Amino acid sequence: MKITARALNRTTLDRQLLLERARTDVAEGTRRVVALQAQHPASPYLALWNRLEDFDPAALDAAFADRTVAKATLMRITLHAVHAADYPVLRAAMEPTLYASRLGYRFAAAGLTPEDAGGLVPRLLAYAERPRGSAEVQSWVAEQVGAERADGAWWGLKGYAPLHHAPTGGPWSFGHRPAFVASGTAPVPAGRTGDPEALRALLLRYLSGFGPASAADAARFAMLARGPVRAAFGDLLREGAVEPLTGPDRTELFDLAGAERHDGGAPAPARLMAMWDSVLLAYEDRTRVLPEAYRRAVIRNNGDTLPTLLVDGAVAGVWRPVEGGIEATAFHRLPAAAWEELAAEAVALTGLLAGREEQVYRRYGHWWPKLPADPAVRGEVRLLPGTG
Repeated sequence: MKITARALNRTTLDRQLLLERARTDVAEGTRRVVALQAQHPASPYLALWNRLEDFDPAALDAAFADRTVAKATLMRITLHAVHAADYPVLRAAMEPTLYASRLGYRFAAAGLTPEDAGGLVPRLLAYAERPRGSAEVQSWVAEQVGAERADGAWWGLKGYAPLHHAPTGGPWSFGHRPAFVASGTAPVPAGRTGDPEALRALLLRYLSGFGPASAADAARFAMLARGPVRAAFGDLLREGAVEPLTGPDRTELFDLAGAERHDGGAPAPARLMAMWDSVLLAYEDRTRVLPEAYRRAVIRNNGDTLPTLLVDGAVAGVWRPVEGGIEATAFHRLPAAAWEELAAEAVALTGLLAGREEQVYRRYGHWWPKLPADPAVRGEVRLLPGTG
């Protein structure tokens, strides 16, 4: 079966709750979209605001506090917010990547080996049965390995051990000084070998929120080796859990067997997307949502992924909060109807930010002077008022 580019776009947006805001709570919304990039504390909030009807940020505060939603180092070795029930299997599937990255050069430079980590992790999890501040844990690590090795040891352990970030307050539950608590659910990691069952489970969860997708897409989503991912998809295909599709460029795609897919006819409302929104980063081929011509403007060389305008299902520019509302920079001329939709979104967004952090993402403002100056790429800049 072949799927068109537009149908692929609309199916992705539907699974990411971006065709219509869902009437559900934050835990179920997080489960449905699988993973929310949480590198910036505000981003999971803005991501769910884009996806849930009548989103209340206090509900996400509560979900982080009671650990219904977990924030932890997972896919792409960066912070994600996931449903707590998903965390153990996602962490187990990520074992080979986290082992290689977090017990590698910096850990080794401190004179430590993966075998040392094997002894330290269970003791660290016991120590972190209650929330511990980063400085507090680093002092504990220094007691275990010596002060001269503490920095490298803690750098590796805080990403490798199955730890959740514990809320510390501030406008978005987590401040700049993190605290950690043992997950209490994931198995204690042991070695570089991945769990095949966990990998298959990760791939099925990935397709539920981001599919259809290729093996290369799934490998990029998690930063896993392509070989095991391809082999796992082969197993799932033989088991009948997934079915093959042919993508618009003849790429082999996979999707959940019997999953509903859009024909491309559905309208896609305008959205003001969070920084590092997962739908922009979950693929090897990001053109289903992010036009290649705009990729370098949106995803900077250091990986910063700017907050974007989503118009007709595709990135059409970037936005930032300014005095009086939202400054929207379009990369091409937008129709009047799109500007009207964005203006309504700006009113709602400024209302959300007013109770939390009016100048969210302010530290990333240095990117705006570096946006394309070419009028063919940078079509129009408008101030969208914060009041209707």
